[in-house]
Amino acid sequence: MPQIIIRQQPGELITEFLSRNTYSHLVVLADENTAVQCYPLLEKNLPPHRVITVAAGEENKNLATCSTVWEQLTTLRLDRHSLLVIVGGGVLGDLGGFCAATYKRGIDFVLVPTTLLAQADASVGGKLGIDFMGFKNHIGVFCEPAATLISPAFLKTLPHRELRSGFAEVIKHCIISDGAMWDVLRKKKLEQQDWQTLLTHSVDFKRGVVATDPKEKGLRKILNFGHTVGHAVESYFLESGHRLFHGEAIAAGMIAEAGIACAKQLLKVSERDEIAAYIKSVYPKVMLPASQPLLELMTQDKKNKGNKILMALPDGIGKARWDVETTPEEIEAALDYYQECYT
Repeated sequence: MPQIIIRQQPGELITEFLSRNTYSHLVVLADENTAVQCYPLLEKNLPPHRVITVAAGEENKNLATCSTVWEQLTTLRLDRHSLLVIVGGGVLGDLGGFCAATYKRGIDFVLVPTTLLAQADASVGGKLGIDFMGFKNHIGVFCEPAATLISPAFLKTLPHRELRSGFAEVIKHCIISDGAMWDVLRKKKLEQQDWQTLLTHSVDFKRGVVATDPKEKGLRKILNFGHTVGHAVESYFLESGHRLFHGEAIAAGMIAEAGIACAKQLLKVSERDEIAAYIKSVYPKVMLPASQPLLELMTQDKKNKGNKILMALPDGIGKARWDVETTPEEIEAALDYYQECYT
């Protein structure tokens, strides 16, 4: 497993890593936001380097942006002994890691996640990729970074909506892994959370799952709770030009999929409603379309097998099952349950 370092001071992270590793060239990849807000917190701790800046946002997580990065790496004459330091959220980590893993068949890269979503989830596990033809993460690889360097200090640079988006993955980790931590989390508002404790919990949990199942053949699939419905919702809005943040879509997906788990008697009604009530207290309602467009998107979900829609669902609070076959009728009822929660 790659090294994961959590420190309050961002500069200490990169200094600690580089003290044990030597590279021929070092390039920082940032987006137009992190280049201004986050890169300066690391700059003075870096040896001589160059910076590549790309456009921010999910809509730019595509082959065109990859081409821009590959062209600049080539122009800078990076060899296979070079390091790419990726300073950004989950979108840039996915794209930048994919570029590094494929440039000259792979160079080392370090993730410096700057959003809560990336720190708690996206930067751990070695999943890299880009969106293609409207489908989330449709083209990608499994490749671990040389290290992941996490600092809660970056969270202070985030707008409220971005912080709230990342919180969805923290909620998910508690629901599927730790009933006691779920009880601690759900008794506090977003602004009251202890991020050092929650980040350590999320990273340790996901790291353990990934170590057991690195290529998502079994146990790792539980991390997809909320994501079958959530990714469909996210893809629908991305295509429509009215993009939701990832966590907003996943929050809606967790309410709907908790409804499915309850219908399958995996969750008690009280547990389903407890999940829905807390998520509703944090996230505004998503105006979902009719079920058919979402169902069509769900048929493209990477977890499916044949024509079966397979989900990861909580099995009580603190546990989960994967590859649970779910019917269109169950999904439609779950989408109705989501709507009812906000009436």
